[in-house]
Amino acid sequence: MARILGYIAASLDGMIAAEDDNLDWLFKYDGADFGEHDYRVFIKGIRTVVMGRGTYDFIAREPSPWAYGDKRVIVVTSHPITEPKGPLEIRSDVDALIAELRDLEDGDVWMLGGGQLQMAFLERGALDEIEIYVIPELLGGGRPLFPSTGFRASPTLVSAQAIEKGCVRLHYRFQ
Repeated sequence: MARILGYIAASLDGMIAAEDDNLDWLFKYDGADFGEHDYRVFIKGIRTVVMGRGTYDFIAREPSPWAYGDKRVIVVTSHPITEPKGPLEIRSDVDALIAELRDLEDGDVWMLGGGQLQMAFLERGALDEIEIYVIPELLGGGRPLFPSTGFRASPTLVSAQAIEKGCVRLHYRFQ
C-alpha cells in the first residue's frame, strides 16, 4: 500500500504563496542544503505525483521544462486540460482517487502544491505524513498552507530540525 505524503514549504506566517501567487520569496532559498531531506532525495522515493488544477496551471505557466518525466502525474480537476505540459492523467472524484492510490504498490504518492487538495485528503484521513519547511519570511497575506474548513486534527510530531538559512523542517504523521 502506498503512503500519501505532503512535502511543502510555508512562510513563517503560514503562507505557501504570496497574494499574487508569486514564489520569489521561496526561490531566494534555492540552493540551500537540506541534506537527507532535500527535494532531490525526496522525489527519488516518489512514484506518483498528485496535484490540483491550480498547482498544475501554475506549473504549466512556468517556462521551465516538465519536471516529472518518469513519474505518474495525476491532476485533480473537473475541467479538461487540452494541451498538457507533460504526460498526466485526470481525475475528478477525490474519494475514488484515494482508493486508487491506496492500491498502488510501486512507490509513494506526493501531494504536490496547494493546501486545498491536501485538506481534502486530510478530511478523508488520507494524508499519512507531511514535511513542512518553514521559511523565515513574513508575507503578510497570500495562500495559506491549509485553508480554513473547520477540520481539526492532532498529528504526531516525528521530528523537527533546524536547517540552512534559518529554515526549519517539521515532519508530522497523521493517525
